[in-house]
Amino acid sequence: MMILVTGGTGTVGRPLVASLVGRGATVRVVGRSVTDVPAGVERFAADLGDLGSVAPALKDVDVLFVHPRAVGEQAAGLAALAAEHGVRRVVVMSAINVDDDPALQPSRWNGDRNREVEAAVVAGGLPWVAVRPTSFAANVAGLFGAQVRAGDVVRAPHGDFAEALIDEADVSAVLAEVLVDDRWDGERLAVTGPERLTQRELVDVIGAVLGLPLQFQEVPAEAAVRGMVANGLPEEFARALMERYAKVVTPAATDTVERVLGRPARSFADWVGAHREAFRR
Repeated sequence: MMILVTGGTGTVGRPLVASLVGRGATVRVVGRSVTDVPAGVERFAADLGDLGSVAPALKDVDVLFVHPRAVGEQAAGLAALAAEHGVRRVVVMSAINVDDDPALQPSRWNGDRNREVEAAVVAGGLPWVAVRPTSFAANVAGLFGAQVRAGDVVRAPHGDFAEALIDEADVSAVLAEVLVDDRWDGERLAVTGPERLTQRELVDVIGAVLGLPLQFQEVPAEAAVRGMVANGLPEEFARALMERYAKVVTPAATDTVERVLGRPARSFADWVGAHREAFRR
């Protein structure tokens, strides 16, 4: 089986490629920079914004993986091109909040078009699977990591906002499984961690795992926006994130990881234990 992977060198793509190779699949990675891929993987350098340069990469491909950030506005064209070249199936990663009001999807301010990319794949005419992960546990390192390294007080807005964060390694594992197994075709798989945790509870878990006397201190949303902007984030992103915290009730934890992989999703505590360096003082 030949699998073509877009976005194969990022947080999800790199472990996905490694997992597919471990399963014995033939993997080809396409993108502008394809040097950082594991041994035994085919590399095809092409600009995903130029579908003409991508077309040769589809030769002999059975299954296509569409990464929304890598493909962006070219999703519909790429899906059509895949069908023309005899690709049998397409797996797309989007996000658990694709059906929410776009104003409450902060990642759109970073250029993500999860809704449009998923819709293009579904409309493309090939059997498809949409994997919809919730927020990655790794995002907590960006939000809290520097504060934990600096002291015992962690400040954030909306302390009662809760979601079932997913270990990004579990996302890659689920993607690998549905890429090689067509029994999930036609499904939109909401992928979460095993439990919803509030901002306060996330800090409690970090403290318990690392043995630190951490305390959570809630701050006003406007102060959080100023801090994010000062650290280089777009103001529109920061305000959309505050709106999401204030208005969105995130979905309950799902059992998708266990259904697909035959084991429970890894907990946030498991993730912290495996990523201690993100908080090390």
